Amino acid sequence: MAKIDAEKGKRELIMSAALELFAQRGFHGAPTSAIARNAGIGVGTIYRYFKDKDTLIHELFQELHQRYQQQVLAGHDPDASLSRRFHQVFGDLLRMFIKHPAEFRFMELYYYSPYATSATSRLPRDDGIIYDILREIREQGISKDVPMKVLEAMAWGPVVALAKEHSNRNLVVTEEIISLTIQAAWDALRHHGKQ
Repeated sequence: MAKIDAEKGKRELIMSAALELFAQRGFHGAPTSAIARNAGIGVGTIYRYFKDKDTLIHELFQELHQRYQQQVLAGHDPDASLSRRFHQVFGDLLRMFIKHPAEFRFMELYYYSPYATSATSRLPRDDGIIYDILREIREQGISKDVPMKVLEAMAWGPVVALAKEHSNRNLVVTEEIISLTIQAAWDALRHHGKQ
């Protein structure tokens, strides 16, 4: 059991060191030698846990994405109104991005990189609670009549912009600001007069 814990601990150490460097320097600015140095291990140790740097990047994204999905689902009430579910899910995500700015920077970097579009990427496309809520908003005629990708951009835009301001410029984000931001995203989606 102790050996398994030590192995798991070393893998997590590598992922933590990689996350920090990727968030600061980007993927190309963080070679495996720098990740190893940051983790306090030899470069060869990384390759005992990950086939290559690309595998490390993909697995780090998958782990973070899965954790975020679980945390959002933990607070989700499927019986609540669409408005309440939208506010809860996007509010919870924004709070996580604010609490973990390095994770936010990494996930955004990944999402807009060739890694997310490569054949080995398992980037979620049209599944999960967020997409279910947006589809429901559209199907019920609550939203403007725009393509789904536009709807996603309208929902995510204020959330990502605020998380960037916090992450890159140390903007202090209060609960009131989070609430106003999510309300602005909700208002952007809706037809006038729709709830």
